[in-house]
Amino acid sequence: MIAILGRLRRAAPPAPHTGAFASAAASHVGRVRRVNEDRTLDRPDRGLWAVADGMGGMARGDLAAETAIAALSALADRGAVDEEGVADAIAEADHRLRADPAMQGGGTTIVVLLATAAGATLFWAGDSRAYRLEAARAVPLTRDHSLVADLVAAGLIEAVAADNHPQANVVTRALGAGDPAPVERLRIDFAPGERLMLASDGCYRSLAPGDAPLNLGIEDCAARLVANAVARDGSDNASCVVVERRA
Repeated sequence: MIAILGRLRRAAPPAPHTGAFASAAASHVGRVRRVNEDRTLDRPDRGLWAVADGMGGMARGDLAAETAIAALSALADRGAVDEEGVADAIAEADHRLRADPAMQGGGTTIVVLLATAAGATLFWAGDSRAYRLEAARAVPLTRDHSLVADLVAAGLIEAVAADNHPQANVVTRALGAGDPAPVERLRIDFAPGERLMLASDGCYRSLAPGDAPLNLGIEDCAARLVANAVARDGSDNASCVVVERRA
């Protein structure tokens, strides 16, 4: 019998192929807020992207979002990334926020994309969203953790009334705030030539058909989405990350 000493470790996940993805992030404080509480992560070298939308105002929602993004950035800096590593990093950020007395009353929503040669996985909590960008429209891939989303699912209000509901900004799941709840996870197809977008609510609430044509460069696409949101509304911070699979 052969004795095996030491901890068993997961096999290292394959790193994304160099040049497999093109991506860009854009963010704007908007025309009303003084502080930008959104944070983004753009790591095509690790196939990892995220948008975090801090909540709490004076409770330092900006630091909550920064804590979440920093945990994911540290994960990417350590090497190749897998699903469990992302889940652990998000859980670590949630724990840090809940343990910090200075963060009481603050928190952050988050949406994360992990893409590998085998496909892609979304992680999210709250109402930051992921979309698939098509020729003339953005197709939502995530379902909000929010009061109005629950009302729509229960058939109590129509989906078209959700964004204008007086409690449209009430989320039911977030990092560092409310009752601890698991981050939702969804595996999706992500084929070469396709584009995905991660966005805070200040960006997607102003989406209109034709905002993100596929013939627009990645950086111009992200900048245009945020600029349109600020021009049409601007009452909130607006942020997005646009990702295209090249191979």
